[in-house]
Order: sequence, then structure tokens, then C-alpha cells
Amino acid sequence: MNTNAAGGKTVANSSSGGPQKRNSVKAPLIFSAVLAVVAGVATMIFATGGADKELRLDLAFTAAGIAFIVSLLVCSLLLMTEKPNPDHLSEGSGVNRSSAKIPGGAGSVGGPGAGTTPDADGTAPGAADSDPRTTDSRPTDPTA
Repeated sequence: MNTNAAGGKTVANSSSGGPQKRNSVKAPLIFSAVLAVVAGVATMIFATGGADKELRLDLAFTAAGIAFIVSLLVCSLLLMTEKPNPDHLSEGSGVNRSSAKIPGGAGSVGGPGAGTTPDADGTAPGAADSDPRTTDSRPTDPTA
């Protein structure tokens, strides 16, 4: 870990050189504990089945434990998958925002050199149909 001028410790540096934010454990832990208490109390009350019977503490602790573990796992997985974008991605107008500037993109359709890729037999596409005297502009069927 690096130490700063004030003597405090900073966390690991990110690839951009600045300090990297670490996720705290307190928030998911508190959220899971509150959810476990709610699940335990609700299970204890609803599983009792009336005012005459004794409270079902066994089911309450089981439900509270399951709720605590599941909610803690979900929170930790959500925190691990969150990754902020680097700051340099939000600057400027974007890379290749115009598809006309991409080589082989929309800007090359119908332009010079378009449609000159040779067919499988080595001839240029439409070379057999390039006679201006023909009135039928449809290509001939090669299977006929």
C-alpha cells in the first residue's frame, strides 16, 4: 500500500494512476442483518399459528440465517460485478462515431471500389452481365 503525505494509507492505484475505490463491507452486512431480523420475526410470528401456541424460535432462526446468507451473497456478487468506466471514455466525441469513416463501413457502399471483390470463379461480380446491349438487368441462373 502507498502512504500519502498526511501519513494515511491509500488503496491500490488503478491503471489510470489514481487511487482505486474499494467497496465497503458495512453496507451489505447491515442490509443483510436487517433483512435477517425481519425474516426471523415474520417467520416466528406467522409460523406460531395462533396466540395459544408457543413461538417457533427454531424456524425463526433458520429463516433468519437463510435470509442473512442469501442476501449477503447477492449483495457481494453485485458489488463485485460493478466496475466503473475509466474517465477517458466519457471525454470527446467518441471513436468511430460515424460509420462512414470506418474502413469497409457504410461510407464505402456504392463508392469507388465497391463491388469489385471477385466471385468464387475469379471474375468480378456482374462481369458477364456488363454488356450494355442487354435489356434484362437480372443475373442469369448458373444452375440452369
